[in-house]
Parts: sequence; C-alpha cells; structure tokens
Amino acid sequence: MQTRTENRPVNIQDLGEDIPPEEAQAHRVIARLTGVSKRYRMGSTEVNALREANLVIRNGDYLSILGPSGSGKSTMLNILGCLDVPTSGEYELFGRRVSGLSDNELTKLRNRKIGFVFQNAQLLLRLTALENVELPLIYAGISPAGRREMAVQALRKVSLEERMDHLPTQLSGGQQQRVAIARAVANHPALLLADEPTGALDQETGKQIMAIFDALNRAGSTIVMITHNEELARMTRRTVRIMDGRLTEE
Repeated sequence: MQTRTENRPVNIQDLGEDIPPEEAQAHRVIARLTGVSKRYRMGSTEVNALREANLVIRNGDYLSILGPSGSGKSTMLNILGCLDVPTSGEYELFGRRVSGLSDNELTKLRNRKIGFVFQNAQLLLRLTALENVELPLIYAGISPAGRREMAVQALRKVSLEERMDHLPTQLSGGQQQRVAIARAVANHPALLLADEPTGALDQETGKQIMAIFDALNRAGSTIVMITHNEELARMTRRTVRIMDGRLTEE
C-alpha cells in the first residue's frame, strides 16, 4: 500500500498545461480562495452559505474543514471541486482562475486533477470493484490495458486487490468505501476531496479508512476532508473550522 512508485508525490511540474512551466517550480499553492462568498436564494430568503472565505491549500496538505450540519462545509467542498462557483470573490486552482474556465475545461479539470470520496461509496452495483475503479479512467481516455493496470494499483493501495472481482454486494461497507477511495486516486489526482468519508461506517472501520488517508498523504497526496467529527479532524495535519459560512483556522 505504501510503495513509493504507486503513491508518488504530486509534483507541481507534472500538472501540464494548468501551470506555465516557468512558474511551476515556485508555485507550491494548489488552491487559493480569496474573499469567496456563496449566496443562495430560497424563495424570498437569501442564504449566505459562505462569507468572505480565505483559504490556501498547498501541495502535500492534509486539511480538515470542521463544522456542524448547515455550516457551509458542503458548499465549500463543491466550490473546491469545481462543482459550484462562488457568488463573489476569487478561486484559483493550479494557478488558474476558475471563473475564467468553460464548462468543458472544468469537466476536464475535475476528471484529470481532482478525486472525490463521498460519505456513501456510490459504486455501480452491476460492476466489480475493478470495473468501478476503472470508470473515471475510461472517461479520461486511457487505454484498456493502461486503465486495468492503474485500477489494480489503486486497489492494491487500499489492500483490496484480492477482492477486485467481487461485486459491491459481496463487500462490506468498509470494503466498498475502500473501493471508492481507490477509484478516487486511480488517476493520481493532484487534489483529493473527501466528504464525511467515514460517516456511514462504524468506529473501527472508520479508523481503518482514516489510516488509508494518512498513508496516502504521507506518500504525497494533497487531501481536504469535510467532517463534523472532532476526533477525525485531529487526525489531519491542519484544521479549519467553519461556522455560519465563516472560516477560522486553528
């Protein structure tokens, strides 16, 4: 699970067209939010999900965004993952202003550079563990042989290669979540976003999942985890609290 070749550190120089080559070495910031606010309208009521949020995420960070339900955590993750856009303020990802990207560019960016792990594994029940992990690699245009090799390596990272031919219904909840993690990291994303990744698991299985995240981070992955759990937040290297859409870093 921890071989250096399989879990290679993200090198900013390897991010291709997202950062000009002459700036790549010095550009250690992966994501930067400056004065980001997000407002929704629900009927006649305006909801401030984020208020003037400032945040810097650097290569190799392991950051938890901690807060109760309704505090703005999910909105923050959606903006970081380019699933939503700010109402005001600026979001830069890999040195590019997200507001200036087209829908096609955002889709490409998410597919190639960002991995997502959600509370529920969200596996396709008719596909094996291996086939579930291969899915994003198909969309990335990787050859059948190449994506199989990458999927097997990803399942090996989470110690699940011996179960790769099993359907999700033949796996435990913890095993399903490990498949979801393998799917998220198979394409070596520069940024891994996890939304309450242990929320549907028992305490012991949750600790096993957190150990996998820790190993991935120690091998170089940049991870941002959304959680309401104080104990899980203490397992990360940085903690940012969010309350009523406002961020405070500890």
